[in-house]
Amino acid sequence: MAETPRVGIGFDVHPWAEGRPLMLGGIRFEGVDGLRGHSDGDAVCHALADALLGAAALGDVGEHFPESDPVLEGIAGLDLLARTLTLVADAGFAAASCDLTVIGERPSIAPRRSEMRSALAGALGLPVGAVSVKATRPEGLGLQGDGVGCMAIALLAPIEGSP
Repeated sequence: MAETPRVGIGFDVHPWAEGRPLMLGGIRFEGVDGLRGHSDGDAVCHALADALLGAAALGDVGEHFPESDPVLEGIAGLDLLARTLTLVADAGFAAASCDLTVIGERPSIAPRRSEMRSALAGALGLPVGAVSVKATRPEGLGLQGDGVGCMAIALLAPIEGSP
């Protein structure tokens, strides 16, 4: 019996860190401090990786890419996504679409949305139309200037002929 498509949800958040470049969705934002993390701090890529892993019932980013692994120090979000896609493919699935909501007071996502969608679509091997990126401000209810978070949902399709 063939597997059915699967859906996963991911969330990630990182606090601001002075002197680091800001990476979101694989895109560098100039003129804004970056995010703290063992990796490049790309909360968008990390939330998406968690959604992909969740859809394949493979655990989470911390399980597969632990902060205790010195080899992963500074890993780019898009590289982490590529490694995640290998795990997902080994489980018999491929990304079909995703929807992301970036949460934070800054930076403005709208001017870079197309670039982010293109970078993520390229990393996932999807058409740009299968990748949605939105943003919202927390309106004083959290993350008020403290960092950036992202919620993600991913749809996986079974790879034909996979066990």
